Amino acid sequence: MAVALKVPSVGESINEVEIGEWLKQEGAFAKQDEPILILETEKATLELPAPVQGKVTQVLKKTGEKAAVGDVVGYMEESAEPAQQQSEQRQAVVDIKPDQDKASKQEKTAPRNDVPMPKVEPVEEETPAFAAGREEEILPMSPIRRRIADRLVEAQNTAALVTTFNQIDMSAVASLRSAHQEAFQKKYNVKLGLMSFFVKAAVEALKRIPEINAEIRGETIAYRNYYDIGIAIGGGRGLVVPILRNAERLSFADIEKRIIDFAERSRDNRIRIDELQGGTFTISNGGIYGSLLSTPIVNPPQSGVLGLHVIEDRAVVRGGQIVVRPMMYTALTYDHRIVDGREGVTFLKHVKELIEDPARILLEI
Repeated sequence: MAVALKVPSVGESINEVEIGEWLKQEGAFAKQDEPILILETEKATLELPAPVQGKVTQVLKKTGEKAAVGDVVGYMEESAEPAQQQSEQRQAVVDIKPDQDKASKQEKTAPRNDVPMPKVEPVEEETPAFAAGREEEILPMSPIRRRIADRLVEAQNTAALVTTFNQIDMSAVASLRSAHQEAFQKKYNVKLGLMSFFVKAAVEALKRIPEINAEIRGETIAYRNYYDIGIAIGGGRGLVVPILRNAERLSFADIEKRIIDFAERSRDNRIRIDELQGGTFTISNGGIYGSLLSTPIVNPPQSGVLGLHVIEDRAVVRGGQIVVRPMMYTALTYDHRIVDGREGVTFLKHVKELIEDPARILLEI
């Protein structure tokens, strides 16, 4: 019996997808729930699992074509796993050794031929002509890449973006992590990373400067008493920003576990659309790629984004002495229409104070 492969609902406001790569071609066998097709949307890349176990019998939509939610893009025929497929691997292993033995015997029994080989004059290779091999490959932008491009241009065109910088001494956090890492990991089965400190610090700073957690709606400003923090993650098919809902209620362990889960599912294209929607503020850690300093771009309609960078040992002055400390440059980009310069600088300064004295995060001071 033919089973239709339909485009599932992929989230609010998304009615169309683009067909990505067919992981199973016509005639290929797939187990139930095994991914058979990549679907591209403007917000995420998703996998379409096989609804039944069987063979893909027909592909109706090819890579690059558009399809609406509910459209049939192909068909499967429910069936048991072919016996031939089950035995192919075993047969391949069995067949290798006899062939090798046969070749080995032929080598041993072949008569030696001591007649010298005729001398072959080397042939001069022609030098390739100038510009040879300079080719271009033109590929269409994926929906998620188009969406990223649109959003970045939208941010530049609709908001008055300003970036302020500071640097943070990471010594206290490094010491705390070193002292409690083993106990933390043993209790929560997750490492104590840096992001949980910055999420906590950002929430406390947002409480002090509520404008950065707000958004402009026409001629009004919407202030929030909740903190949904977006965590920028670079996936294989583009940047995604899953949301830590109500981050103010999460523990350090909760934050670390959720970020790891987001990163793993992002690599496997398993982030849900609803996990990418909303968000009141974003944190982007370019330091994991080695970035020393950058100016992050606000994700509309949010009003601020915090950029983190690589930690490096630098010479700084402490108590009149030059000492070496692990330092990180941080950047806050904010919408100047709603956030004044004083508030932007105060926010970043408070994040610095909290990270340099993490006890203040727990005391909320």
